[in-house]
Amino acid sequence: MNSEASIHVLHVDDEPDFAELTAEFLKREDDSFTVTTATSASEGLKHLSCGDFDCIVSDYDMPTQNGIEFLKSVRENSPDLPFVLFTGKGSEEVAGEAISAGVTDYLQKSV
Repeated sequence: MNSEASIHVLHVDDEPDFAELTAEFLKREDDSFTVTTATSASEGLKHLSCGDFDCIVSDYDMPTQNGIEFLKSVRENSPDLPFVLFTGKGSEEVAGEAISAGVTDYLQKSV
């Protein structure tokens, strides 16, 4: 169980360097963040099955299962877990699909 002072974030991105950079940024932004990184949706689901997370930040464009498909899998067991889709492949179509699937927020990566 998480202590009240810690916010446990699951960050899912298939690019390990970007995932590491994002985790470092979050930790610098607020030292109460504890970030667990997964490099695929399936790895993210494994972490979820054995961990207690306060929110998920996920990339959209990943092989095998994209961020929206991952979101739908998460929603099956965790309908209220905050889920932020953090993507460089932003479009109105992707945003609309994410909102329909129950995303908490949708952010575009800066290039």
